[in-house]
Amino acid sequence: MASIDTPSPAAKAPAFGDFRRIVIKVGSALLVDSAHGRVKLAWLTSLVEDIATLHGRGCEVMVVSSGAIALGRTVLGLPRGPLKLEDSQASAAVGQITLARTWAEILGHYGVTAGQGLLTLGDTEERRRYLNPRSTLSRLIDMKAVPVINENDTVATTEIRYGDNDRLAARVATMVSADLLVLLSDIDGLYTAPPALDPAAAHIPVVPRITAEVEAMAGAAGSELSRGGMRTKIEAGKIATSAGSAMVIASGHVKNPLKQIMDGGRCTWFLTSANPVRARKSWIAGALEPRGTLHLDDGAVAALRRGASLLPAGVKRIEGSFERGDAVVLRGPDGAEVGRGLIAHDAAHATRIMGRSTAEIEALLGLTGRAEMVHRDDMALGVE
Repeated sequence: MASIDTPSPAAKAPAFGDFRRIVIKVGSALLVDSAHGRVKLAWLTSLVEDIATLHGRGCEVMVVSSGAIALGRTVLGLPRGPLKLEDSQASAAVGQITLARTWAEILGHYGVTAGQGLLTLGDTEERRRYLNPRSTLSRLIDMKAVPVINENDTVATTEIRYGDNDRLAARVATMVSADLLVLLSDIDGLYTAPPALDPAAAHIPVVPRITAEVEAMAGAAGSELSRGGMRTKIEAGKIATSAGSAMVIASGHVKNPLKQIMDGGRCTWFLTSANPVRARKSWIAGALEPRGTLHLDDGAVAALRRGASLLPAGVKRIEGSFERGDAVVLRGPDGAEVGRGLIAHDAAHATRIMGRSTAEIEALLGLTGRAEMVHRDDMALGVE
């Protein structure tokens, strides 16, 4: 068996308490009693107790929860085993109601408000589409709610769906610039080989970097209810760590699973060399082809360098044909590039509101649009 990078003395497991924005993924096999098709209420309550503790410490928590299809198929009386697409979608439509209500009731018992989010593959992977869910999730977090997110299985087809919530959770973590992704699993981390097949397999506590050797250690899909496996978790780790989010895989087959991680329980940490904000800004600055240019006045340039968003009033001229979510170049009065960002309006709307105050946007566009032309979280300045 090939070896992974040997951890250096600095490659130690980080402290859970150092993370502020956390995405937690919960799989169907942990959440649903497969024999009866019901939520494991005692276990879920213990997890929510952990979430409420984090929430009370000021952490921003999001949950990616499977379980809708597993719950709905029981209600509809569908047999065990693989389902046709239309039966999966019908099950999701029924089960999502129970899933959302259960999360809301248990979180509410601990004084935490739940918000539901249903996403498809395109919502998190297509730049123009993920600005809306990113804004919604950020707003829910600002209002101290805990978003509970699932794939929108009711409408997603085989060709446009994730098929597993590990990668969905990683994309959500990337989208909201989370600094930690927690994958609760039926196994307590990564081993040198699938432990069910190789009794000599060794547990790996820290993975400094995901290499080809690490990927080769991943096995196939797991339980009947799960659509993932260690392979999808490693794929999720590649997505998350490249965007600046650390990741941890830990067993969910214990009460208070997050507390177990906090107390030093066995798990596998995947480290990242970046932070999510810097990784996102690097992506904006260097990986996207600009579709237009915004020429700014001195006041707008000064405001951006103080950390403000770009408002329409500071834009004097617009060049190019672009759509909402495209990358644009920001230039000062002297023509020098100040930075780059993701535009919150298409070219036609941006042209109509440039130079105007925020209060005038609704009257000019006939709708309540984004107050910012480019939000500071979607911007990379030249000095960054």
